[in-house]
Amino acid sequence: QVQLVESGGGLVQAGGSLRLSCAASGRTFSSYFMGWFRQAPGKEREFVASIKWSGGSTYYADSVKGRFTISRDKAKNTVYLQMNSLKPEDTAVYYCGARPSGAGQYDYWGQGTQVTVSS
Repeated sequence: QVQLVESGGGLVQAGGSLRLSCAASGRTFSSYFMGWFRQAPGKEREFVASIKWSGGSTYYADSVKGRFTISRDKAKNTVYLQMNSLKPEDTAVYYCGARPSGAGQYDYWGQGTQVTVSS
């Protein structure tokens, strides 16, 4: 059974940093993209960043380029999201997801972790 477990959320002041982790288990993700999404109150879930597990290619939403960095540790089967220069508008529940390369939709999701940025 596939499991994605996020951790690392919390309360931080504007300008601060957090690192989110997503521990993946239950299958081999070598042919998958791993992604981070977020959902703020009253808004739809939006794409933040993704990484191709095998080659490491990364993709970012314009709103986080230059501030957030996605990475993965193959040995630990874990994906990270380093978030720097946080802004109040980054406040949201952050979700980790996984989708097969070439597929349009994410098959698996974690339970989410809350990130709150105070001004």
